[in-house]
Amino acid sequence: MPFKKVFLLAGLFAITTCAQQTTPPQPPAQPTLPYTPSLDLASMDRKVDPCVDFYEYSCGGWRKLNPIPPDQTGWSVYGKLYEDNLNYLRVILEQAAAATNRDAVTQKIGDYYASCMDEAEVDKLGVKPLQSNLSAIASLQGTKQLPALLAALQLEGTSALFNASPTQDPDNSDAVIMDISQGGLGLPDRDYYLEDDAKSKETREQYLRHVQKIFELLGDSPDTAKINAATVMRIETSLAKASLTRVERRDPYKQKNKMSPPDLAKLTPDFDWNAYFTAAGAPQFPILNVDWPDFLKDVDAQLKSNSVQDWKSYLRFHVANSHAPFLSSAFVNEDFAFYRKYLRGATELQPRWKRCVSYVDGDLGEALGQAYVQKTFPPELKAATVEMTRRIEAAMALRIQQLDWMSPQTKQQALAKLHAIRNKVGYPDKWRDYSSLNIVRGQFYGDDVRATEFEVHRQLNKIGKPVDRGEWGMTPPTVNAYFDPQMNDINFPAGVLQPPLYDAKMDDAPNYGNTGSTIGHELTHGFDDQGRKYDAQGNLKDWWTKEDAEQFVKHSDCVVDQYAQYVVVDDIHINSKLTEGEDVADLGGTILAYIAWKDATKDMTLKDRDGLTPDQRFFIGLAQWACENTRPENERVQAITDPHSPGKYRINGVVVNMPEFATAFACKPGQPMVKPPEKICHVW
Repeated sequence: MPFKKVFLLAGLFAITTCAQQTTPPQPPAQPTLPYTPSLDLASMDRKVDPCVDFYEYSCGGWRKLNPIPPDQTGWSVYGKLYEDNLNYLRVILEQAAAATNRDAVTQKIGDYYASCMDEAEVDKLGVKPLQSNLSAIASLQGTKQLPALLAALQLEGTSALFNASPTQDPDNSDAVIMDISQGGLGLPDRDYYLEDDAKSKETREQYLRHVQKIFELLGDSPDTAKINAATVMRIETSLAKASLTRVERRDPYKQKNKMSPPDLAKLTPDFDWNAYFTAAGAPQFPILNVDWPDFLKDVDAQLKSNSVQDWKSYLRFHVANSHAPFLSSAFVNEDFAFYRKYLRGATELQPRWKRCVSYVDGDLGEALGQAYVQKTFPPELKAATVEMTRRIEAAMALRIQQLDWMSPQTKQQALAKLHAIRNKVGYPDKWRDYSSLNIVRGQFYGDDVRATEFEVHRQLNKIGKPVDRGEWGMTPPTVNAYFDPQMNDINFPAGVLQPPLYDAKMDDAPNYGNTGSTIGHELTHGFDDQGRKYDAQGNLKDWWTKEDAEQFVKHSDCVVDQYAQYVVVDDIHINSKLTEGEDVADLGGTILAYIAWKDATKDMTLKDRDGLTPDQRFFIGLAQWACENTRPENERVQAITDPHSPGKYRINGVVVNMPEFATAFACKPGQPMVKPPEKICHVW
């Protein structure tokens, strides 16, 4: 707890807020997904020399034709497909809401959506939905009562103080244990509280105004709200100082701190964990993991140093801030003004229907996903992507065997891990059962709270039980993919396997460049700076010789040093230690996709199309998944929080390390897209 609902967009950032309703266009009677080819000639700018700036050559046309919509913080090929999916899902939900004879799944998704869309009812309630939580906070008599109250608030979706959730045992990936991790901040990252540059100071001032406004919406006078906002900032700043940086959190060993409940009690003697876990409804357990003990030490110290009134202020803010998107327009507008407009640069609120579709997907994603995959993901599409995955895994096996820097002993372990990776394509084999979740039309806030409690209890009930390796961490319509190091599996939802990302009408070259490189990317994550530390079973275990580990670091540092030179916005460079895993995966994934494509077409006579050779089509297909425009404000946030590099460098940074690219476009030594052979980076 708490399980914050976020909606992934292109693996680049999370949509945590949407907006009040404007008059939306009427959806079509039947859902359709617009078609864009995986290699779109109109997206190119052939006036640009590909050997000077390959990204602009491939995406210059797209960037001119696709300005950022006013309700977006950035716009990309992934983002556009995400929007197309929202429109598609909207039709499904409109029909589910209007249907008369409905099965249980249709009832839940339809009534949830209808409740969300009833903005008049939501506005009429104002702050009333929070009243029971606010009353409970007002009744707090002392910090001894805080643990039970905190658990109750987190059960309903309040993000405060720390996170408690199940995780796979780092030493036994078949077992599920409790995990306590850092949290409790209202700004996107701990660095926002601690950096001393002018922009960080400005952001803290804007955040204080936001916190004060939330208190005023709760009924505080401006003077009282200002005092309470300062209290929240003081508590959060202390939590930030005790938190690990995002780069530090890339080291799983640093976050492996297993202990018994009595040891946890000794670590934080002023926090009653028994009361907390009992109120949360967690099962008893003999062992748990604390990601960063120093963080909990700060929590314990603050329990002694802050007054009960201070904690009431902190909790009141986080209750309202966490639930703001589900409340009246005044809360929605304030939430948008700070998190989307100031921090990320959006100029307009998103229409309400987008928010409602996203929330149904977040709370009932595998119910909504059933209808989605029936219409968008036929068996032949699944078979084709499974076959592409098989070929890319074969390329990875070949690549491992050919590495000149890895010993036979470590290669054997790497191949064992590779062959143990489980591929999940499209959707789960078994759909989630939502039968115990009560969705009532006309109770939007209540529906969200009940859905959150359902998910929290579902998660907590995993503790002490065997891991369900068939479970997914993304919903079927999601336009994204991921690798899970403890599951040792790669996951590709149906939403990311649609045109223009995977195009069944297109030849293999751009499909392997686009989806193939994505598959290779996720596969490479099993062997990046984080993933390589887990074995074939998903246990945190060192299977490397000392010499091979040093060679890995040496080869990875080549990538780190390269990306550290790239500028994100103004004078802010890529934090390449944060982006290391993604940058290594981008390079490794593209190399694997290229090898697999060559193997898949080795007996074919490939012809030029549209004035482009097959190899050129592969690389343009690669580049066009990353076409994007991003607001400067959002680029600043991403530079601090996002483990991915900007799209331009995810392409140009890869192709400069592939001699095959230089050959395909007849690039000459010394051109920007050509590295001297001795400076080329390669890890996998």
